Order: sequence, then structure tokens, then C-alpha cells
Amino acid sequence: MMRAWILPVLLVLSGSALAAGQVFKGNPGTAAALLPAFLAFAGVNSPLIFPRSIGAREAQRRSAVDGRPVVFWRPGCKYCIRLRIRLGRGARRLHWVDIWRDPAGAAVVRAANDGNETVPTVVVAGRPHTNPDPEWVREQLSPSA
Repeated sequence: MMRAWILPVLLVLSGSALAAGQVFKGNPGTAAALLPAFLAFAGVNSPLIFPRSIGAREAQRRSAVDGRPVVFWRPGCKYCIRLRIRLGRGARRLHWVDIWRDPAGAAVVRAANDGNETVPTVVVAGRPHTNPDPEWVREQLSPSA
């Protein structure tokens, strides 16, 4: 759990330090541009933009019941962020597994990707799909899901 927060915290601290340095150098405009940029980058790398993660076994159990896809992801992955943003509100209809928090989830991803932890890996009806197009993932959500 702690590993997921390291990058966002470092980005906030670094951005704050750089912005403060710019203020002390007499460049408040540069500081005003730097800090929001660092905060935005920290935000998209934060686990907060993703729906609450559950364990791989629970996600697979729920998927078997409701037919919804399972998304294996990790914080800081630009392709995971792209998928999450492009899915919009539909992202909450999927089961999300953070492979950095769940060793069983990481094992599922390695098994599907020749030993690599390549994410996002989306499992639909038991079949893994590595870095699928977000529109395709959206199509996999049944209207009743």
C-alpha cells in the first residue's frame, strides 16, 4: 500500500520545493505554473483516481458472478491512467486489482504476459487482454453490469 503513494508524495514535495525556489528567486509566475503542473501529475499518478482495488481472487469471483471485466493495474502506469480516464464513469463498473498491493494479481498478470508484469491487463470471460483499447473495454461491459 505504501508503495502506491511514494511517487505522488515525491511529486508534491518536489513541486513545492521547486515553486518555493522560484518565488525566492523572484519568479512567482514560474512558481505559479510549476506547482499546479506537479500537483496535476501527482494526482493522475495517485491511487485515488482509480476505483477501490480488491484482491485478484475476489475480483475473479465477482467477475464470474456478474460478468464484468477485471482490470489488473499499478499506480504510475501511464497506460493504466489512459484506460481509467478514457473509461470515465464506466471504470467503476469494472473490478480493479492493484498488482503492487496483491501478489496473486501480479501472478495472474505474469502468467498472462510471459512472466512480465505488463499492465493494464484486462481479463474478460477468463481471457487476458494486454493494454486493450479503452473503447473495446467499454464495449465489454454489458448493459446490466
